[in-house]
Amino acid sequence: MELLADFLTSDFLGKSVWLWFVFLGIVGALLAFDLGVLHKQDKELGVGESLILSAFYIAIALVFGAWLWWSMGPTSGMEYFTGYALEKALSIDNVFVISLIFSYFAIPAKYQYRALLWGILAVLVLRGIMIGLGAALVQQYEWVLYIFGAFLIATGIKMLVMGENEQDVSKNPIVRFLSKRMRVSAELHGSHFFVRKPDPETGKLARFATPLFLALVVINIADLVFAVDSVPAIFAITTDTYIVFTANIMAILGLRALYFALAAMVHRFEYLKYALAIVLVFIGAKIFWNQIVGKADPAISLGVTLSLIAGGVLFSLWKTRTAATDEAASHGLTAPLPDTIGTRPSTRPAGDD
Repeated sequence: MELLADFLTSDFLGKSVWLWFVFLGIVGALLAFDLGVLHKQDKELGVGESLILSAFYIAIALVFGAWLWWSMGPTSGMEYFTGYALEKALSIDNVFVISLIFSYFAIPAKYQYRALLWGILAVLVLRGIMIGLGAALVQQYEWVLYIFGAFLIATGIKMLVMGENEQDVSKNPIVRFLSKRMRVSAELHGSHFFVRKPDPETGKLARFATPLFLALVVINIADLVFAVDSVPAIFAITTDTYIVFTANIMAILGLRALYFALAAMVHRFEYLKYALAIVLVFIGAKIFWNQIVGKADPAISLGVTLSLIAGGVLFSLWKTRTAATDEAASHGLTAPLPDTIGTRPSTRPAGDD
């Protein structure tokens, strides 16, 4: 028992081991409840249910942040909430890319949630590795923060001046590589990532990956690309690895639930990217301020970040209000979501499930 107590109170990346176990336990319980109870059966997640579930995840994140504020102090609390708000806003960009990926692979809405849910497990590992490497670099070489700052400023300016390139999933090198190296079924097989079926060339049973598996892989690769921006951004707010990790994961958990509501109205956030670009420039500049002048008040970072994000959201909704009205008039305010977001162009013959 004494050995266990010593282990739980030992230090890991600046925090006691038991703190990491508490957070991972919360994440594990949420995933188990989500997959094993709420969505045990494959079904389409409606906008209303998506918003309710997202509100639940946001509430959990806020309660956790309040606990950090109480147990670790106002500075840690404000850093967590600033990081959470930033990661949440940056993750909205993921929605557009994820919807393109599901559209290309023609994944029905009722299978998308399960793919996103299993994808979060890979994200936990991948983000954890990236955050761990970032923390090691910052601890060993503090000047790396200057590189993070310069990168964020350059990224923000690029987003303001050049915008973002259109994504073409068909040209994704991962899609091409997997399609050439693996047997890939031309059709979906429910929520299965792999199936056994006769090989057209040999007639023998062989394992085939399904389009759902390809979509899952590409989504996780896309998250790694987005993490290149988001991980340095949150390290610019705080170098506390525990806060960096928890804010990241809480934002990602909630995004999966909010995806189905956002995917139906992602066009309404057209101008949010400009607000995010300014946020990245601000946070990058704050690194240089912290290192040269002195650490800025965390309350200022939180206030500026929330104000810019809220301003971007409100301005986007106001500028696109006419398009929303026209869409509602054309399709009806209570029209259900389509079974698929889109269809994938394909020259391969479709088979039977």
